[in-house]
Amino acid sequence: MRGVETGRLQTMSSWAELTDELQKLPPDQRGPWIVDTAKASLEQLAAQTNRNVIVYASGYLQKPQVPGIFLSVNGEDLNGFMTSLYRMDCSRGLLLVLHTPGGSAEAAESIVEYLRSKFDEIDVLIPAFAMSAGTMISLSADRLIMGRQSQLGPTDPQLIMNNAAFSAHSIVEQFDEAKAEIAKNPDLARAWAPVLQPFGPALLQNARKALSYGQTLVQRWLERNMFKSHADPAADARAVATFFSGNSHGSHGRRIDRSEARAQGLTVLDLEDDDVLQSAALTLY
Repeated sequence: MRGVETGRLQTMSSWAELTDELQKLPPDQRGPWIVDTAKASLEQLAAQTNRNVIVYASGYLQKPQVPGIFLSVNGEDLNGFMTSLYRMDCSRGLLLVLHTPGGSAEAAESIVEYLRSKFDEIDVLIPAFAMSAGTMISLSADRLIMGRQSQLGPTDPQLIMNNAAFSAHSIVEQFDEAKAEIAKNPDLARAWAPVLQPFGPALLQNARKALSYGQTLVQRWLERNMFKSHADPAADARAVATFFSGNSHGSHGRRIDRSEARAQGLTVLDLEDDDVLQSAALTLY
């Protein structure tokens, strides 16, 4: 995580061009080159938007072997935000560049509430992916900036059991299905017993509470921020929170692009409308 208050970037380089430039350097110069290029991108973003800029990004696409807790939204990250904001002029607002697979909803709440206590206006720029808890953070913003390649995702919670993630929706559905089938035919209780036994007695309640918790957070943030000028912010926020946390997406990793986000009533700006902003954001990414 890195923050700046206010370049050498003029035109956007492709991934291959940046990699080629890096590989031509002696090994001892590659680290400084990456730092300098990232800093120049951040400074360009700050100058173009006249806002403070923080990049909150994860290398999860390049490091699948690293345990997820180290690459996802977690409570430790709040310390990074506090460090980045130290002595920052928060009256200028914030541009948050966000790239994450998601993580803890509780950590997302801590981060959002902290940022909202410091900034009156927050834009979230998504260069590629802001999934799950990353989508939750995005939905706390005043505006989103997305490119053709950018995507949000469903916010339905995933419960971890035996080192595997299970959809809270799927858990609730399975219990409901078992209850309905056993009510019709009690003899099916024996067939369902080995399926339900590993879940434990509290899992159903945990799943329902997790669904309610995440949806309530998103609804509250939308109502307070992006939808605050709507005629009925509470109703609009509830509808959007329900859409993102709903069970109609088919996959927790489903792509929700800017067109679908706009169709839900979200305020989304096109990254391509500003060449300088696009160049700096994608070079940084």
